[in-house]
Amino acid sequence: MHKKMVEWQIYLGIILVMFSALVYYFHYLIFRDAHHILIYMMGDLAFAFLEVLLVTLIIHRILTVHERNARLDKLNMVIGVFFSEVGNRLLTVFSDHDPTIDAIREQLVIDGTWTNKKFFQVRKNMKRHTYQVEIDKIDIGELSTFLVGKRSSLLRLLENPNLLEHESFTEMLRAVFHLVEEVDFREDLMSLPQTDYDHLAGDINRAYIHIVNEWLGYMNHLKNNYPYLFSLAVRMNPFDLNASPLVT
Repeated sequence: MHKKMVEWQIYLGIILVMFSALVYYFHYLIFRDAHHILIYMMGDLAFAFLEVLLVTLIIHRILTVHERNARLDKLNMVIGVFFSEVGNRLLTVFSDHDPTIDAIREQLVIDGTWTNKKFFQVRKNMKRHTYQVEIDKIDIGELSTFLVGKRSSLLRLLENPNLLEHESFTEMLRAVFHLVEEVDFREDLMSLPQTDYDHLAGDINRAYIHIVNEWLGYMNHLKNNYPYLFSLAVRMNPFDLNASPLVT
């Protein structure tokens, strides 16, 4: 298929060159002025290099930006699916059992006045925060059932080629999927040694950190591009104690 496309382009190039030569020939037959033809030919040829440069740069730039925006839009649809299916539930569970949440909760209650600068600053602050989910207060069995039930959904997300454009989201999915495997491989989550609970707590906090960061980025995207989706996401904010889907 590729070979046929190359051959077609070569044939087209030859035909166009022949038509150009034919037009110049008719021009000479009519006006008998080879000098005039040569002057304009050289002028057009000299400008052709600049024209190719300008057209290539401008068109390539426009197409590249358009394609990148299309990929990012598809990627954010994937991110939206993650938070609808898994992310918001995990944020609710983790934040409800994080004794340090009160120190950052106010910063995570997003509203319509937030700017890109505000989102950037809060994401920066959250990366410096030490997350400390108390695993002994979590219903680990219920969490395991939920996560294992979402394994196929997470696998489909990991297989999405658009994720190549978003390394941090891919890293977050790996952290969450690792947590799924950790809880799934243990036959009895209710009678683990403390050292193993501490290990699981580390996996939970790792996933927690990544999810918070990606959630803020996704909310920023909705704020800038989809006000109606942003409105619902704000009303369902997992960090807002007064969150409600009802519009009041």
